This record gives sequence, C-alpha cells and structure tokens, in this order.
Amino acid sequence: MGSLFALVVILGILSFLAPPSLFPDPTNGFLVMRSMEMGGKFNRMVSPDQVDFSKNTSEFLTWWSPGQYLVPYVFKLVFGLNTGQASALTVLLCQLLGLSGFYYFFKKAGFTSFIAALSTLLIACQQIFVVPYVFYSGGEILSFAFTGWFLYGCVVFKKPSVQMLLFILFSGLVGFFCKSSTMWIYAAGLLFMWFRLSFQNKSLTHWIKSGLWIAIPAIIAIGTIYGSFLSKGTNPATVTTGLKLTWKTFVFPLASPLLSASSIDDICHGLLYHTGKIIFNDWQVMVILVLLAILSLWLVSTILKKVPDQNYRLLVIIFYSVAFFFFSYVYLMQKAISYEARHFRVLGLLVTPGAIYLFSRMKSPYRLLLCGLWAGIAINSIIYLSHGYLFNKNQSAHGTSGFAQQNIDQTALNKVMTIDGQVRNATFVFINKELGLEIKNNRIVGLEPISDELKIDMDDYEYDGHAGPLYIILPDSYAGPKEKFILKSFPGYKGWYGEKLSDHYVLYKAP
Repeated sequence: MGSLFALVVILGILSFLAPPSLFPDPTNGFLVMRSMEMGGKFNRMVSPDQVDFSKNTSEFLTWWSPGQYLVPYVFKLVFGLNTGQASALTVLLCQLLGLSGFYYFFKKAGFTSFIAALSTLLIACQQIFVVPYVFYSGGEILSFAFTGWFLYGCVVFKKPSVQMLLFILFSGLVGFFCKSSTMWIYAAGLLFMWFRLSFQNKSLTHWIKSGLWIAIPAIIAIGTIYGSFLSKGTNPATVTTGLKLTWKTFVFPLASPLLSASSIDDICHGLLYHTGKIIFNDWQVMVILVLLAILSLWLVSTILKKVPDQNYRLLVIIFYSVAFFFFSYVYLMQKAISYEARHFRVLGLLVTPGAIYLFSRMKSPYRLLLCGLWAGIAINSIIYLSHGYLFNKNQSAHGTSGFAQQNIDQTALNKVMTIDGQVRNATFVFINKELGLEIKNNRIVGLEPISDELKIDMDDYEYDGHAGPLYIILPDSYAGPKEKFILKSFPGYKGWYGEKLSDHYVLYKAP
C-alpha cells in the first residue's frame, strides 16, 4: 500500500505541475465560481440575458452539487493557487482518501489485508482512476473520496448510538456536497444499516425502532439538502421526456457490476453513451451487455454463496438491487442521466474484493485469466494517462486559469487574453465553455458546439439586444453555415469584422 500511495503522490505532483483539462460538468461549476469571484452571490451563474443582452441574468445552479468547485476554491484562496493547480491538489487529496477508505472498508468487511491491498491496487489500475489526471472530473473524484469511508461507517455501527445518528446526518450532507447522485448510495447504505440492526430481533417493534434511529437523521439531512439547495432549481432527476421501454433499460443496470469493474465502458469510448469514436454497432453492443449482465448475475450470486462475511454479502445484494431498481426507473422515465458505467462505479468497487477472493480459491488457469485481464486494464490505463498528460502538458494552451485548454491553440488564447486585458464592458463568445474561465474582465457567453448535421435549436443560441463590443472566437472549421448561424444569433450587432487569431482560430468583432 505504501508504494501505491507513493505513486499517487508522484502523479499528484506531476498533475500539479501540468494541471488537467476539464470535463463539461465541472466546467459549469467553475463558471459559477468565476461569477462569485466577480461579485456574484453564492452558487449563482451570472450570464448575459438572452432576451435583453444589455442585462445579466442570475441562476442558482442545482443541476450539479457545489463541492466540485468549492473544494478547489478553498485551496485556491488558502494557498494562492490558480484554479488548475487547486483542482490538481483536490485530485491528489481525493485519490488518497478514496484508496485508504476502500482499503479499510475491505478489511472491515472481512477480507484479509492481502486481498484488501490487491483490491485497492486493481481499483487504481482502472481507467476511471487515472482520468482525473487528464480531465478534472469534479463530483466523480469527490464521490470516490467519500464512498469508501461511508461504507466503512455503515459496517462499523452495530447498534444505535448518538455517534450513529451524527454519522447518518453528516454523511448525507457531505455525500450530497461531493456529488448529488451519491444520494442513491446514501439510501442503499442506510437500508443496509437498517437491515443489519433489525436482524438482531425479528419483532416488528424492533424493526420500527431501528428504522426510526436511521430515518430521523436521514430526514433532517435530506430536508436540509432540499430546502437549502434542490428546491431552488431543476436537476437531472426532475427532467424527463416520458416513458420509454427498451432492452437497455434493464440490461445496462444488470450488467453494471462487471461493466464498472472492468473499464469496458471507458475503453470502448462508451458502449451506449459515446464519448469518442464508436467501436461497436448496435447489435454488437447488445450482445456485449447481455453477456456482461449474465456474468454479473453469476458473479453476484457466487459471491453471496462463497464469501463468508455476512455484512459484505448483505452490502452487495442491497447495493445491486437498489442500483437496478433506481436506474431502471430513471432510464424508463428517460430522465437526464446517461447510460455510463461511471454512475455505477460503487458496484464495481464493491465486487472487486469478492471477485479476487473467488479467483484466489480457483485453479491456476483461472487465476492467470484474472491476472491477464488485470494487466490489460492496467496497460490501457497507462497508455490513456501518458497520452492525455503529455497532450495537456505539451500541446494544449494554458491561460490564467491554469487548466489545459484543448480547444484552442496558445497563439489564439494569448491574443484573446490580451484583448480581455485591454477592453471593458465587452462580451466574449465561445463554443467551448471552459475557455470562458480565461476571461477575467468582461462578460462571457458559452454556446453549445454545432454538429455537422446542423441540428440547431434557435432558442439556445439567440441573444437579442446590444451591450458594448462583442467578440466571437470560432475555429476555422466553422467557416460557412455554422459561422453564419452564430453571427445571426446576435441580431443586435452589425458590421462584423473578421481577424485570424492563428492558423486555426478566427475572431469576429462587432462594435
């Protein structure tokens, strides 16, 4: 474990020296932080009003929890770091907390120190573990830091106590602060605690009393979260487009233990929710997911039969069941939650020591199979990390935020930052929102990139009115219909002037 922690520290130092790029979700959080730094209120996104461009609108951001930007913000204020460095420090701290939390949880769940250490090492070999060194993942990394210690706490308490009440109360608040979707993990953990406390006595009265010990602090935590945060806006669980039943509605959650424990979804750039080049067609994906669902059911059932620790077995079946019913409902109602294995990461983490325990009791060929799969996962992660880190360090542009900006070159970014330092009361428009973090003195507008199919909703792009100079930064690939549409999205501006910022980026200016 010492060697693994030393390696994590080394990766953290390298990431601090060359901070990561940004995923879209935490980008929105840092844009809120930018608004707060410029005088805005807590957790409010201040941006130009689409109806009257001369005014600003302010929106309380409830779609994502605030921890993803507040933790780096604290490091930024305390140590005087830029945002990229503060995010790298956040990643280092969360990786150490996450690995140590799961190591001690695995030991508390009945596994030997050797299996707990092997399980922690396998976790560190997963692609999702190294992603934050290439792209800051916000709530994902904070949730990893929280979950292991939360599971440890769920196993520790064997009878009602004041300490248990405080644990339930504060773990709910901290879990939501880290990532809003952690609340289903919180619910599953509390269900485990209720069952565990109630099994001591089969009387209905005892079950009710045990339930009250858990329900009261949980209700206080959830009520506080709703009243102070969720009630002020929408979130992925509140947005739905209606009922839709497909094969993937149930198969994807069933396949989630192995899907999230083997990095398959990440290696394939997303089987259903594509984050890169599509590798498999629809029927191939269906076959893969059905096989993974069958193997996941076999793995879970075998763990329930073979692993001796009762608490661990109960945790696995409860978390698998809760995840299946929760996400099946979410996908059935088409809520704004994607088909990505990262949402089920806790299941992959949970079954890891159980799987290693099972393979350790099998014959050598099966153990060699596990080692081969392990090596393949590790090699893929090393390749992903090295390529991504070197790209961020040597090829991405770097501005005042400290983040690696992959969607602009250094020459263009330098000119944009120079203009920002020279003008006031202007607005800069980008099609990549993270570039707005480099603007310190003026307003920003972040538009969604336009696909080559030119599928466009005018309501998402049009800004009516006029308010000072307008600067639109576009890649040269937008020349043609995309460029014309972007310019027409600001009907209050005329007399556009185009200027090459670099070989690949163009600035359009209107007074």
